[in-house]
Amino acid sequence: MEVDGRVAIVTGAASGIGAALSAELVARGARVVVADLDETATARTAARLPEGSAVAVAGDTSDPAVIEAQIAAAERAFGPVDLYFANAGIAGAAGLAATDEDWARALDVNLLAHVRAARALVPGWVERGSGHFVTTASAAGLLSQIGSATYSTTKHAAVGFAEWLSLTYGDDGVGVSCVCPMGVDTALLRPDRPVSDAEALMLHTVESAGEVLDPADVAVMVLDAVAADRFLVLPHPEVLEMYRGKGADYGRWLAGMRRLQRGMRRSLPGG
Repeated sequence: MEVDGRVAIVTGAASGIGAALSAELVARGARVVVADLDETATARTAARLPEGSAVAVAGDTSDPAVIEAQIAAAERAFGPVDLYFANAGIAGAAGLAATDEDWARALDVNLLAHVRAARALVPGWVERGSGHFVTTASAAGLLSQIGSATYSTTKHAAVGFAEWLSLTYGDDGVGVSCVCPMGVDTALLRPDRPVSDAEALMLHTVESAGEVLDPADVAVMVLDAVAADRFLVLPHPEVLEMYRGKGADYGRWLAGMRRLQRGMRRSLPGG
């Protein structure tokens, strides 16, 4: 799907990959609903885009009422939604110390928000024979995430749901892309707050795994993949070789990940 003239919703759009996607969409001729939890930051991001190209909708994107508000705002301002970027995500609490409430929140934001958005949009896309759903997952959804069970598990689930959407509706004109980067220079990777030891291990591992990409570069890769109707988007191409290695010998891969974890722990301050 070429995005020129299309209408898009981008969640988690106040900063990072979401803000970069919004800007790149507008640069390619789309009109955008900028959606995020923080009302002030969401409005600021939308205001930076050319006049008439974007509207802001603040709220919890895992809430079905907020998803409906995003869609309604898009239809009022621009017309029917053509593309949905399920980009909002949270790291979640790390390790087995994560509570049931932590797990519920991670599942809501990293997975069920996608399910609820697809439920609201995909039937209409099937009727029109056109639409595209973009999931921002993570390399953790193909591999794993040292330090965070909530993040690793919910990102695996996000990849699984994107796969299911593609195989179920791909013959009906619905495109699906699943973005699985490693480190990207966002607040998720570099939070401006104290972190637990388990979260510090997670963040240190991601930063050490490969190049930390600029969100603008990731946005270009994502929209190029949408235009090409490509499912798997790997901003870090080395993830593909890691994924192949995992599938080729699971036991060897797990042993390697444990070695990596030991090394990351030792290289942390005080490790």
